[in-house]
Amino acid sequence: MSDPTHHSLWRPLRLLQSSMDDDIAQIYTEGEIDGLKPSFVMELLRLHDHGPMTITELAESVNRTHSALSQKVAAMRTAGWVETVAGDDARSKMVTLTDKARGVVSRLAAEWRATEAAIADLEAEIPYPLSRVVTDIEQALQRKSFHDRIAEKLAQDPEWG
Repeated sequence: MSDPTHHSLWRPLRLLQSSMDDDIAQIYTEGEIDGLKPSFVMELLRLHDHGPMTITELAESVNRTHSALSQKVAAMRTAGWVETVAGDDARSKMVTLTDKARGVVSRLAAEWRATEAAIADLEAEIPYPLSRVVTDIEQALQRKSFHDRIAEKLAQDPEWG
């Protein structure tokens, strides 16, 4: 059996996005915003706009699972960007921005706008914008789910058995 991971149609997309995130992180470093991961910014901007939220509310706001957001909030808390306090009941936690985050949130909003504008410029340079590709894939997946597509391929593979 040869290693099938040597062939991947979408790995270049993940590498591209990682490279672009690295460029955003470099912007933060150059702007002396230390310890900020690009993956934290959406949540920080949501908290700034909406005020303190429970982890569940924040997760729903950014379309993530509670588990994934709980882990991210822990990382943001460790990095000093958010604080958590007990919510209305003992089971919930309220997430709020720290002074450190409040001090840079307007700059983060500016970076978000600049990044979106740079993406629009990139999409204008290419014949088929990625945002259009995403929409087309979403529509195709509404016709047949990714799960069903994989299951059909596995049904044809004797090694899956």
